[in-house]
Amino acid sequence: MSEPSLVLQATGLHKSYRSGDRQIEVLAGVDLTVGPGESVAIRGESGAGKSTLLNLLAGLDTADAGRLEWNGVGVTPSSATGLRNRFLGMVFQSFYLIPELTARDNVLMPRRIGGRIDAAARQRAEQLLSNVGLSDRGHHLPTQLSGGERQRVALARALMNQPPLLLADEPTGNLDERTGDSVIELLLGLCADTRTSLILVTHNPAHAAKTQRVLTLHAGKLHHG
Repeated sequence: MSEPSLVLQATGLHKSYRSGDRQIEVLAGVDLTVGPGESVAIRGESGAGKSTLLNLLAGLDTADAGRLEWNGVGVTPSSATGLRNRFLGMVFQSFYLIPELTARDNVLMPRRIGGRIDAAARQRAEQLLSNVGLSDRGHHLPTQLSGGERQRVALARALMNQPPLLLADEPTGNLDERTGDSVIELLLGLCADTRTSLILVTHNPAHAAKTQRVLTLHAGKLHHG
C-alpha cells in the first residue's frame, strides 16, 4: 500500500464559544496540512486557541464548520473514537501518567486499550523505554521519577502503537530549560527515526525552530513564520 500524501488535512476549521451574551470566535477558518514524517511547530500568544485547535485535530471536539481528514479519510469526534488510539499519540505538558502504574505499564496502556498485551507488545515497551533512556526505570512509579523522566515515559507511551501522527502540547512547559531542551531533541529524533509526523505547540522559539515548518496562530488563523 502506498504512503498517503497527507497524514492530516484540516480545511476551514471554525470554532467559537459563548461567554455570557457574547460569541467569541477562537478559530476563524484554519487550514493545515501535514505530510508523512513532517514536523510542524505552532506558536501563538496565550489564549490564541492553540489547545482548541489541537483538540479539533485530535477529534476530541467538534468544529462549528470545516473538515478534518486523517490519512485522507474524513473524521468527526464520533468516528475518531475508534481510530484515535491507532492514528495518533499525544504528549501533554502535565504528563498524565497513571500514578498507580509503573513506567512500563504506562507505556503499555495504548496497547491495553486495544486489548492486545502480548509478548510483542511487552518487547516494544521495553525497546521504547530503552530509546528514551529509561531501560532501568521501567518498574518505577511516576512519583519515583523526575519530571524529565515522566515526560520521557509519556513520549514512549505516545509512540507505543506506532501512530502516523504525534501531537505535543507544550511538552516542556513543566520542565527546566536544560531538561526541556533534551526532551525536545529526543522527541524530534524519535519522530524522525520512525517517520512519525509531529505537530508541536510551543511558546519556545528555539524549540519551534528545530521543526521543518513554523506556523503562528493569530486572529483565528494560521500564518507562516
